[in-house]
Amino acid sequence: MSKSINPRSRWEIILDILDVIEMSENKAKKTRVMKMAYLDWRNFQRHFGFLMENGFVEEIVDPSRGMVYGLTKEGKELRAKLKGLGAVLQ
Repeated sequence: MSKSINPRSRWEIILDILDVIEMSENKAKKTRVMKMAYLDWRNFQRHFGFLMENGFVEEIVDPSRGMVYGLTKEGKELRAKLKGLGAVLQ
């Protein structure tokens, strides 16, 4: 995840969200994602909404934890592509 002083691009923020979900065994609550990706509520809603609307993240009902969110196949592919792009641009 990015922890730099410079502002993050939209794609860096999206990659951070996808990374948090993946690191949480593909089951994370919204508040955990928001905090671990270092986002305020407004920015979180905008980027998380984009991921949900485009089928990169899905709702999962976990009997012990309630509603959590996981990466879809497309979300995992997007994460891999963004990581590859980040490696090329560095």
